[in-house]
Amino acid sequence: MKHYSTIFLILALITGLIGFVFGRFEGVEIVRILSLVFTDLFVISLIAKAFFPEGKVRYEKVEN
Repeated sequence: MKHYSTIFLILALITGLIGFVFGRFEGVEIVRILSLVFTDLFVISLIAKAFFPEGKVRYEKVEN
């Protein structure tokens, strides 16, 4: 999970810089949307890391 968090953080920072700082080219709206998506995925991965710290989800068999 830590691997995904760092990837999403790097992608959010890169697309944020391109989209919001250097925003004078065609398709800047797409880069800004990608920045928001990567930021959301980064926050979600941090929340998932808080709920599942060891990275394993415990499954229990349910009898009918």
